[in-house]
Amino acid sequence: METGTLERPGLHSPAVRRVASVSSGFNRQVMQFLDRTEYRRCESGEDIEAIYRLRYKAYRTHDIVSNKNKQLLHDDLDDAPNCHRFGVFIDNRLVSTVRVHHLSQQTPHSPAYSVFGDILEDRLARGESFIDPSRLAADPDWTSYYRPIPYLTLRLAVIACSHFDATSCLSMIRAEHTAFYQRIFESVQVGEPRPYASVNVMAILFESVCALNMDKTIERFPFFRSTALEQRLLFDPAGVGELAPLTILPSARQFDRAA
Repeated sequence: METGTLERPGLHSPAVRRVASVSSGFNRQVMQFLDRTEYRRCESGEDIEAIYRLRYKAYRTHDIVSNKNKQLLHDDLDDAPNCHRFGVFIDNRLVSTVRVHHLSQQTPHSPAYSVFGDILEDRLARGESFIDPSRLAADPDWTSYYRPIPYLTLRLAVIACSHFDATSCLSMIRAEHTAFYQRIFESVQVGEPRPYASVNVMAILFESVCALNMDKTIERFPFFRSTALEQRLLFDPAGVGELAPLTILPSARQFDRAA
């Protein structure tokens, strides 16, 4: 090689091997945590109160909400017909929560729509649909022990995108979180910062187009994979005379075992 020129590393070069090793090592770590993880659909009673308390605890830690006597954080969108609320448990301990709205023309209810409806309204009228994950909260007492928590929690949004065949996954986020969503989901900004009344933040709207990014995201991070059964258990209503499952076990490992 001549001095001053750069050679593109081949597939088996040390640089590429190091990147692949880091990626595979990270995926293995998250998979190991996934083996200890359970998801719970929170629809009533103590489960609902537990995730509302966890939201408040996490948001107060970061000074995103004001002090409340009841120490619960919820709003009207929690009761929307297209809302799915989840608790994420590791070793039988509630460590995080997220709610997921499936946004369509028939059910135009979600935090992103409440702030950026002028951007989304025409797209919904054209038949597009969106997944809007919100109220993502992790227990500050456990985030340092369970570092994969954001991935285990946002996995529910990825599953929802597949299950509902959504056009895009929306992310209404703070400026300091944009790099994460750009790196993991290749999200792009589609809305300028706007105030979000229920919390003390300026929210920016990002979007990851499923047709462009879903397959690539799952290929890079195989712990986002899910079976059709897991998708139904998480998001479909229980049939007449059936009880909703108490907990749902992640199915990503099944793809490893089948390989």
